Amino acid sequence: MDNRDRSLEWQRLAEMDLSSAEYLLNMNPLPVEIICFHCQQSAEKYLKSYLVLHNVNPPKIHDLDELCKLCMELSAAFKDIADPCSDLTAFGVQPRYPMDLMLEERDMHEALTSARVIREFILSLLGSVN
Repeated sequence: MDNRDRSLEWQRLAEMDLSSAEYLLNMNPLPVEIICFHCQQSAEKYLKSYLVLHNVNPPKIHDLDELCKLCMELSAAFKDIADPCSDLTAFGVQPRYPMDLMLEERDMHEALTSARVIREFILSLLGSVN
């Protein structure tokens, strides 16, 4: 499997996470924490898809700030999504375990927006590379 195919596989998984988050919007009660988690996971996989395409083996981390910095080494344009990456980073681990993390619907909507911004940004960059 070449880098392009590996990148597409990361993108496929990223899209499944975002689609799952959007699907869960119809549940009652609303699983805010799980939606936020899937948003973070989607963004993480999109960032890793960019790294893979550029022959960088993505580290096994969930820190979107660090992944974004790695991507910035390849393209300074990634500074444009540094804030959405930072906004989502906490959702990679915390929502999966019982903690005093209090998330509200507003947080969930912001997470969905950030995940969509990251997806569109990376897909537009990948479209110019493919």
